[in-house]
Amino acid sequence: MTKRHVSLPPDAAVGVRGFIESVDERLSSDEDTCDVVEDVLVDLFGDRQDYEAWQAGQSVSPATRMRLQGYNPCNATVEAEYYAEKDESKFKRSKHLQWLWRQFDATPMADNVEFALQFRRMLADHLFEECGENCRFFKGITFTYGHNLSIGDNTVVHDDVHLDDRGRLTIGNRVSVSDGVHLYSHDHDVVDQTSVRNYHTVVEDNARITYDAMVRAGCRIGENSIVGARAVVQGDVPAHHIVVGMPAKSVNIKPGWESSADPLGDGRLQRNQTKRELEYELDDDLEIYDEFQRTLSPPDSPPTDIPTEPEPDAE
Repeated sequence: MTKRHVSLPPDAAVGVRGFIESVDERLSSDEDTCDVVEDVLVDLFGDRQDYEAWQAGQSVSPATRMRLQGYNPCNATVEAEYYAEKDESKFKRSKHLQWLWRQFDATPMADNVEFALQFRRMLADHLFEECGENCRFFKGITFTYGHNLSIGDNTVVHDDVHLDDRGRLTIGNRVSVSDGVHLYSHDHDVVDQTSVRNYHTVVEDNARITYDAMVRAGCRIGENSIVGARAVVQGDVPAHHIVVGMPAKSVNIKPGWESSADPLGDGRLQRNQTKRELEYELDDDLEIYDEFQRTLSPPDSPPTDIPTEPEPDAE
């Protein structure tokens, strides 16, 4: 055992439970999620007095008004909101919950580990497609939507991890995801950056993905395997293997698991992303444009028409 059991003093624990249960109850009710998030953030940031003065029509500075408006996720945008293929019906709610998760991390209470772990775990039940028992989520974790993310039991995700569920991301039981890891489920065409492919990325039970590693979209991290620090995984990691490097290669099998693992071979990882590509359709009335305005044709080829952002309506 490398850790101690830590608990809050009894009075503090009662306060933590009471607050988390009240937020959980409101998020589980028919109350508008936007209103719940706004109300919770006003109190977490200690802005109740200014907020009520503003709501009562009293004069506040422009900066104060902007800050108070920002507690309401309906008055904010997040990066994923701009993605053309997102599921609008699911995203409407997950955006609000994602806003609460991120803004909570900006409060001083996010550094109270015992409180913060419980609060994020409660939010995960509302935000993720599925979240198992006894999961621990540390500070600075980001995700694309949240509603395409499934996590099993007893999994830990450490600081500053990005869980990209633009496609679909499934993480199993007892998985350890270390600081700075990026797990991707979407990729861009090498010529036309605006062309996006979504995939199902899978991390199987008991896997460990260590510091600052990156897993490319559509890869499978096998059961009981280890991805070494700062490795760049571009293929499937076999069960019980240890992979390191850029691009990652298998360099060993976990001691004691040799009889259960596939042979090492030359260490290269097989690429099976195409098997896990997810199809999607865009609305017929969607206005498509190229935000980069790059030339997509090679020098000796006929020019390619690039859709452009529509001009604003003339006044």
